[in-house]
Amino acid sequence: MQHIFIVGSKGIPANYGGFETFVDKLTENQKDKNICYYVACMAKDKKEFEYNGAKCFDINVPNIGPAKAIYYDIAALSYCIRYCKKHTDITEPIFYVLACRIGPFIGGIEKKIHQLGGKLYVNPDGHEWKRAKWSYPVRHYWKLSERFMVKSADLLICDSKNIEEYIKKDYGKYQPKTTFIAYGTDVTASTLKDTDEKFLKWLSTKDLRVKEYYLVVGRFVPENNYETMIREFMKSHTKKSFALVSNVNDKFLKELQKKTNYKKDARIKFVGTVYDHELLKKIREQAYGYFHGHEVGGTNPSLLEALSSTNLNLLLNVGFNKEVAKESALYWDKQNGNLAELIDQSENLRPEEIKQLSAKAREIILKEYSWDYIVDRYEGLWNENNRR
Repeated sequence: MQHIFIVGSKGIPANYGGFETFVDKLTENQKDKNICYYVACMAKDKKEFEYNGAKCFDINVPNIGPAKAIYYDIAALSYCIRYCKKHTDITEPIFYVLACRIGPFIGGIEKKIHQLGGKLYVNPDGHEWKRAKWSYPVRHYWKLSERFMVKSADLLICDSKNIEEYIKKDYGKYQPKTTFIAYGTDVTASTLKDTDEKFLKWLSTKDLRVKEYYLVVGRFVPENNYETMIREFMKSHTKKSFALVSNVNDKFLKELQKKTNYKKDARIKFVGTVYDHELLKKIREQAYGYFHGHEVGGTNPSLLEALSSTNLNLLLNVGFNKEVAKESALYWDKQNGNLAELIDQSENLRPEEIKQLSAKAREIILKEYSWDYIVDRYEGLWNENNRR
């Protein structure tokens, strides 16, 4: 039996979040019954329970502000180590830590893991230290923490080839051992019909029409380039709408209004969040096109979902996005007028051209990013540890 302890997500069952969805799908789609998963959950209940066949345990975390996630990871790993010491039948466990939050503290934890005969695997996530929401001291901490995590890990599992290359280049002196396993996505169509009342009501309340809107879904943060997308859309000549599905915050929204004056353009519509997965999938399917402006991070879940569901995708031209979409999308940069021109060009695409792009995108997702394929890759990796 291979024992896998997963730390760093908020836990399962997952209602949102990339790492949370990953853990949910990894356990839900488990095939190899000789693998036992243990999942840390951030909760106040202090209970143990089973979900998707995984053994889950709550970690009660005090409300200590930005340090909350650091405390959580350390407390969860300490729990896992105690559990292994108590259950002496557990041999060669793998501790899989999602993200690089606890680098300055990992040295002592790493020693305890190795004393158990275990291995420390780390998912370095994306370039968290580049995110604009963090102050300079916090960004400095993230970069320092990443270095310590890379140095200590027995294996780094990167969900982006670009991240893997970055790890090897920037931390080459540590000779990090890496592997690439992408994030996954759902490959099925929405269960809602095009005429479903729930979908039609949503369209009506948002003043949108089928195939007459462009869409973006993502965190409302500067590095996702909302300013560029809004400004360029306003310059374009399209008569379609731009629907922004996001949990907006007033500060950034006021900043965008000041910089773009988007309120004067009736085509720009902030439509709030959509937590109904099937409804959101239908909204993607019936969009004319999807914008993806993410500039920081690895394989982004919203990009995979767009390629799986939306026929036409217009992506920011960065390595992370091109690595995934390849020739199945159109690309734009942040140069003045570039995206506006691409929007106008996309309006003149023939249905056959859009259909070809859509088919290429679906083929990529099915072959390389389905949860079924990703779970196979992970289970193969866990079993490699058994064979060593």
